[in-house]
Amino acid sequence: MTKVFKALTVAGSDSGGGAGIQADLKTFQELGVYGMSALTAVTAQNTLGVQGVYPLETEAVAAQLDSIGTDLTPDAVKTGMLFSSGLIRVVAGKVRQYGWDQLVVDPVMVAKGGSPLLQQEAVQALITHLLPLSLAVTPNIPEAEILTGMKIAGMADREAAARLIHAMGPRVVVLKGGHDEESAKVIDLLYDGESFTYLESVRVNTRHTHGTGCTYSAALTAGLAQGQPVAEAIQTAKAYIQAAIEDGLNIGAGHGPTNHFAYQNRLRGTRS
Repeated sequence: MTKVFKALTVAGSDSGGGAGIQADLKTFQELGVYGMSALTAVTAQNTLGVQGVYPLETEAVAAQLDSIGTDLTPDAVKTGMLFSSGLIRVVAGKVRQYGWDQLVVDPVMVAKGGSPLLQQEAVQALITHLLPLSLAVTPNIPEAEILTGMKIAGMADREAAARLIHAMGPRVVVLKGGHDEESAKVIDLLYDGESFTYLESVRVNTRHTHGTGCTYSAALTAGLAQGQPVAEAIQTAKAYIQAAIEDGLNIGAGHGPTNHFAYQNRLRGTRS
């Protein structure tokens, strides 16, 4: 019987469908992994911004994780929007309890339109409780600046930031380069504690990039769930998000979502 690979996302809901658990579950499905979710917050949002954030009680999050942990053991887990230090401590405790060692932390802090999605006091909780448990962490440049307290202006700064974040406990740091808009290429930096790998892609001139971070980390999680080595899973994730941005859906009046169908459509030789 063919093994069913399973992945769990612990994140917030995006009513617009472009980010959060909606993006994660779409990505898991497209990459052939059975997706599960534990909801941390409900957001009211669309391509124009976030109109409301409604975090769940810690007991509700813990109960969801127990439901998964006692029955549907995930092969890999990712976290997205965790919002508060209390939620972070609960999630970290359950990760330890169930021995989920293939953990991808996407340190979601600010929405595309600028709305905060992580309370300021929760940053230290993320560093203290969750990063030491992670296989990989996937910050963008602004998130890396918050985690390290340093200004990142060039590649040397990115490498220094990656070293600092690696020292916080994750085995692999993927420092994404999408926010370096002065570069004609998007260069993601992979650091495993010993060497740097640079993953390049063509920059796409579009405003429709809502949910790229969620989607990238979900694709990485899907690859890990299927047993891919980290380097291979990151290459797949990079190709997946590049296709999702290039073959845009062009919906919404603001920062629209990426195209979660695009990667598989390309493999089939079709375009949506």
